Amino acid sequence: METRQIAGALGAEISGIDLSSPLNPDQAQAVRQALLDHQVIFLRNQDISPQRFLDFANAMGEPVEYPFVRGLESFPQIIEVKKLETETINFGGIWHSDTTYLQEPPMGSMLLSREVPPYGGDTLFANQQLAYDALSDTMKKLLDGLIGISTSAKADVSRTREDRIRTDGKNEKLQDYLAEHPVVRTHPETGRKSLYVNIAHTAGIKGMTNEESAPLLEFLFKHQVKPEFTCRFAWTPHAIAFWDNRCAMHNPVNDYHGFRRSMYRITLKGDRPY
Repeated sequence: METRQIAGALGAEISGIDLSSPLNPDQAQAVRQALLDHQVIFLRNQDISPQRFLDFANAMGEPVEYPFVRGLESFPQIIEVKKLETETINFGGIWHSDTTYLQEPPMGSMLLSREVPPYGGDTLFANQQLAYDALSDTMKKLLDGLIGISTSAKADVSRTREDRIRTDGKNEKLQDYLAEHPVVRTHPETGRKSLYVNIAHTAGIKGMTNEESAPLLEFLFKHQVKPEFTCRFAWTPHAIAFWDNRCAMHNPVNDYHGFRRSMYRITLKGDRPY
């Protein structure tokens, strides 16, 4: 196994791993360590079945079902993330950490590319530990102890789910999710602090009026995606991206109208942020 860092902020490509066969314990540990070291890792040329993709996920954590969108018939933990040639809105097309509106947001998420456009459709990632470290000591003290309010009902991100809910939605009444999490969370494995707000889901700060919280959140939303905190991944067929949702945000770029892009996605169970 070889690991090649792709940017100064985060991200590494791993080679020498073939997921068509199960990982042995040493390989699984090495991949998990690479995730902790780089926050998002990429494996190319993995032409694998849904079962092998699920096997990889099980070696990394505990796959869980995603809200709103139903999974594959035989693999409920795997959803298809797609944008069709006729659609103009892409799934999750805004900077975010996954499903922070849940009481226990995911530890991580992984995508396996099945069909990619001839150009475009890259995914951006942002290191939220670097974003936190770059803040002034005064700002860090201000944020310490603040609680962010996350909701699944923010208009911008709800719009990015509409096409998939219409075609692949679960056969149940849609519900809005609401959760409260620290604005600055501590990583349960590394102990490092990171910003844990995002423009897609964070609607306010507990104990503050909207007028009070809005300027602070607007500053954080802009700060946390500065170019020097980011990397960019250009997809190829049969590639996997696996990111640590506890300290990295992502944003799929919507620049390939008229072409189809299809991915399989698995979400891994997390814990309650602190």
